[in-house]
Parts: sequence; structure tokens; C-alpha cells
Amino acid sequence: MTKVPNRLIHEISPYLLQHAYNPVDWFPWSEEAFQKAREEDKPIFLSIGYSTCHWCHVMEKESFLNEEVARLLNQNFVSIKVDREERPDIDSIYMDACQFLTGGGGWPLTIVMTPEKKPFFADTYIPLTSGFGKIGLLEFLSKIKEVWSSQRQDVLKASEELTTFMESIHKPTPSPEPDKEIIPELFNELRNTFDSLHGGFGPAPKFPFPINHLFLLRYWKIFHEPTALNMVTKTLKKIRMGGVYDHLGSGFHRYATDLAWRVPHFEKMIYDQALLILAYAEAYHATQEPLFKNTVEDMYGFILNDMTHPEGGFYTAIDADSDGEEGSYYLWTQKEIQKILSDDEIAYFNEAYSIRPEGNYFDASNGKKNQKNLLFLDKPLQTLIEEKEWDKDIVLKTITNALKKLIEARNQRNHPFLDTTILVGWNGLMIAALARASRIISIPGAQKTASAAADFILNHMKTPEGGLWHRYQANQADVPAILDDYAFFIWGLIELYQATFKSSYLIEADQLMRYTLEHFWDKDYHGFYLSADFTDSLPFRKKEFYDGVTPSGNSVAFLDLILLNRFFSDFFYQQKSKEMAKAFFNNLKTYPTAHLFFGMGLLYEFGHGAEVIIAGDLQSKATQEIIEILNHEYHPQLLLLYAPSSVQEKNLPHLNFYYPIDGKPTLYFCQNYQCQPGINDIEKIKNRVKIL
Repeated sequence: MTKVPNRLIHEISPYLLQHAYNPVDWFPWSEEAFQKAREEDKPIFLSIGYSTCHWCHVMEKESFLNEEVARLLNQNFVSIKVDREERPDIDSIYMDACQFLTGGGGWPLTIVMTPEKKPFFADTYIPLTSGFGKIGLLEFLSKIKEVWSSQRQDVLKASEELTTFMESIHKPTPSPEPDKEIIPELFNELRNTFDSLHGGFGPAPKFPFPINHLFLLRYWKIFHEPTALNMVTKTLKKIRMGGVYDHLGSGFHRYATDLAWRVPHFEKMIYDQALLILAYAEAYHATQEPLFKNTVEDMYGFILNDMTHPEGGFYTAIDADSDGEEGSYYLWTQKEIQKILSDDEIAYFNEAYSIRPEGNYFDASNGKKNQKNLLFLDKPLQTLIEEKEWDKDIVLKTITNALKKLIEARNQRNHPFLDTTILVGWNGLMIAALARASRIISIPGAQKTASAAADFILNHMKTPEGGLWHRYQANQADVPAILDDYAFFIWGLIELYQATFKSSYLIEADQLMRYTLEHFWDKDYHGFYLSADFTDSLPFRKKEFYDGVTPSGNSVAFLDLILLNRFFSDFFYQQKSKEMAKAFFNNLKTYPTAHLFFGMGLLYEFGHGAEVIIAGDLQSKATQEIIEILNHEYHPQLLLLYAPSSVQEKNLPHLNFYYPIDGKPTLYFCQNYQCQPGINDIEKIKNRVKIL
């Protein structure tokens, strides 16, 4: 029987195309769908997910391929499918509705709303049939039909009240000037939720939350608090040992379902890789722990080989599923391993990675072992070697050979689906991470890869008006960018400038920030809306304040404004950052750990930052030696600027006042808007950098 496609066949989103042959009469988010709902007096059934989402796949197979579900939806609803990665602005609004109505959220996101886009029901995954206290989709659709017919006024009133409430909370209450006491409060909140046994914060499921580590590293550096550093190093070591890390191919899975980081949810998201590269690189910078450096190097290799577009730019995600099963690509039976490894390799490898005949992997769907094994280290390999009194050189060589054999065997399996969409915002995070890491660790090609990604976006994803497109897929850039795209990419350009000293990146960052202020800034309550002022398909414009697995667009934009003020000596940016600090400080006081990236920006405002201007021939050996000195010491709040010696830098004219002294490359240190006389003696420079 020939399958008949629905409207989604004309889309380019991988997620929407996955549903193009469902019997459900799906619409993309469009005026056509809402007009049909109004004309036929039907509620909207809105389903939001993304291409690498495991439970989205499950719900499609169970329900959206089911003819009875399709019949109920097609007769009684107008059904809309949205890719949350294509339209994060839509997803953000309705995820709020789900959290307000149910106390939780996630994907797939299921919303029922009026033709005017106002929600009155929300849930996440809904099984096909009812059971174990949860309503099934078949029963649910019938009940919604009845409610829509018999209790219409109650439904309309509830949807109106919910929408009004959601819109109102995005108007922050201005506060007095932020006070410095908030910084220790942020630290204490993290300390109170720290898992001292396994590392990380809070109960399972456990996310790595790299933002926590970036804040803690700065807190340790500024306030000399050893507990802050210990929380970072313990957590990063534990998650590197656990099954949440891919010990064969590198890269981190999205989160762990258990406390000990052993059992992952197997998706790999580009934003997780970016922020974890940054966290591990900075942790290495602070501690010189070789494991952290090796992790960054391995992750870069994985990103370059598996998640990078040939022309530059980074892909979005790798699916959790392959061959219709979550995690099957990463799991091994003991018999499979025995066919691949020698007896000597098996002896060491099975002990090191906890390989068991009965399996060590608990299937999250039923909580049982299924004879499958996932690679994780129960204890550091060095500790195991010492306990067993093994020959270190022999064991390390043997295990290295075993890992090579297993990755070669795994490469023959059916690979999980790769979502090749390029999203500006998540690319901005990776550009920032690789640019910063390239200054800390000498990774061949990392700086070039970051530059190629930035150039790809600037060449292929800018609009004629000077803005950005959100998404690149199928050789096409489209969908207007949201705040996160601008804020994250601007941050990436700022970090890339400090790695390359190409002023064009800083100029682009400045121009994009001015565009963002023009089209996203809230003139009444301050801060930035998630969507631009020319976006007209949403029920309202919202703001996002809270940092989650990625920082909020407002948190990063706040940091961008502070940094651009320091780079350009532009007090317009300073004014905007101060307005943001006052607008969001009450939120920060109420939910401290949900604003840690914002707290990193406040560290600059409270005087914990500095700039250094390098004047001299950038290609000279002496200048490069000075740059190496600056990059060697861990000073995460130090900004680097470069003033050319031979030709005036017309793009950054305020740097023309800084010049080499006596023909030698010279450093000018600035702090709290005051610059000291230049110094060019290497020993004095070393001593000055140490006491920053």
C-alpha cells in the first residue's frame, strides 16, 4: 500500500519530515492552520518535539501512526507539528504553559489550545492507552472533544487567564542596584545542593550543568574558596568516568538517569559538548589536571569528525536511538566483546569497564538488566592498577588497543540519526568554547575550526537587513533568529577575537548587538524579548530569565553588553547592562542557582575583571611570548585587546593611543576604567599577570 504524505512533506525540518507520512493531517505552524480551526470551530492539537528525541519517536510509533488516533485528530482537531529547534520561540511559550499546568515539562510537548493560540491543556508524552493512573491518548482525545463541546465558556475563560498570567510574568519588577552579597549567596546555594558522593547537583536525573562549574571556577579564583574548586573537579572527574561519557567515540550524552552518572539518556547535543568543552578547558587551566586536557582534546576530535559541516558550522544533535532502540549503538553483550578482543585484552578491559555476563546496563524503560553492557569506570584506572598491582605500561597499552578494536567494530553498526541542521545560537556556544580552549590548550586546528564556523554564519546566515537567520538546512538559511542566536553568537565572536585578534569579529559583534538592541530590547521594562519586534505569529512576546542546560539569552546578552563596553569604551553599552542588572536582580535573589551565568556577568560589574591591551607586532616572537604568558595564567575575567604597532587600526580607533615603548611589545593593564602605564619587561609582565 502506497503511503500518502501530509503537508509536512514540503518542510525542510528533519523532525517535521519524520512525520510527513503519518496518517494524521498535520499542519506546520501557519496561518492556514489557525484559519481552518476558526472556520471549523475546532481546538488546536499542538505537538512539539525534535528530530533526536527518543520519546518523540515512541509517541509517533505508538500514536501518530495509529489509524484510530489519526481519525480522532482529523475529525475533531486541527493538528500542528512544531520542531522546537526550528521554532524555539513557540516551544518556549507553550513549555511555560506545561510547567504552570503540570509542574513539569519535556518533549514531546503536547498542548491543546484555542484557535487564538491560547492553551488550556498541556502534557508531555502521552501513551496510546490508559493505564497505571495515566490517561491514554485515545481516551484523552475523546474527553477533550466532549469538553470543547459542553464546557466551551469554561475552557475559553481558563485559556484566557493562563495566557494573561504567562504574559504578565515576563515584566520584571525593577530593583535597586544589585549588591555584592548576592555572589556568596549563589555559591552557598550550589554548595547546599552538591552531591558530595557522586558530584553534580541535586537528585536524578542529573545533568552536567557546565554553567555551575564556570561560575564556581570564577568564585574560587576571585574569593580563594577551595570548596568551589573541589566541587568542580569532583564532578568533572565523575562524569568523565561514568556512562554519560562515550568512552569509545568521545562526547557526552545529554544526562544521567541515576545519581552515579552511569546510565545515560543517549542523545548527544551540540550545546552540551560546547559548554562541557569550556568547563573542562577552564578546569584544566585552573588545575593542570591531565584528564581534563585529554577530555577537551578527545571531544574536539569527536566534534570535528562527527558534528562539523564540511564548509564550517556545527550540526545540532545525534539521536539516542538506532535500529529502533535507545542506546543500542553504545551497548555490548559480553559475547560480542569476546569475539573482538583477545583473552589478555578481555581480562583487563572487563575489569576496568565493569563488563558483566548478565550486563551492567539497566534499561530505563523497565529498570532491569538485559545482558547489555555500557562502558563506564567504577574507579579511576590508575587506582585500579595500583589495587590490582598490575604493570601500568602493559595495562594501559592493552586497554588502548581494546578500545581501538571496539570503536572499529562499533563503526560497522548502523549509526544513530545525525541532525545536520546548523543553528546559529548553538554554533555560537561552540565557537566560544573552541576559541577559549584554543588559548588554554594547544589543540591543532581548534582555532581554525571556530573561525570557519563563524565565517560560515557570517557568509551564509546574515539577512539583507543586517540580522541573522536562525537555521541552515538543505542549503537554505531561513527562520528569523531569536535572542539566543544573537547573544550566543556575539559571545562566540568576542571569544574568537581574543583568540585571533581579527578586529572584524569584534566589529561584527558590535553591529549585531546594536541590531539586537533595536529589535529585541524592551524599552519599558528593560532586558530582551526572546523574539524580534517583527515576529507576528506568536500569542505574545516573552522573556526568558532563567539559565537551564544552556544559559538564557538575557544572561549571555548581559555579559555581551559588559564586554562590549570594555572593548569599545562605549558607555551606551554600560547603561544598558546596568538597566538589565536592575531589571533582573529580583529574579536573581529569588532563584539564585537559576541565574548563575547572569552572576558571572555581575562579577565584572563588581570590579572582578580587567583588560589588557597588547601593543606590538603580532607576528613577532616577543609578542607571541607575551600572549603565551597571558594565556598561561587562569584569569577567566581578563579581556585581551590588540593594538597594532605599524598601521593604525581604523576599525578600533580607541586603540590608537596604545603603542610599543622603545620598539618593544608593550602591555597596558586596565581595571575599573583606569589604565596603568605600559610595561615591556618580560619579568615584570610575568609578575603583573600573576597578581591580577
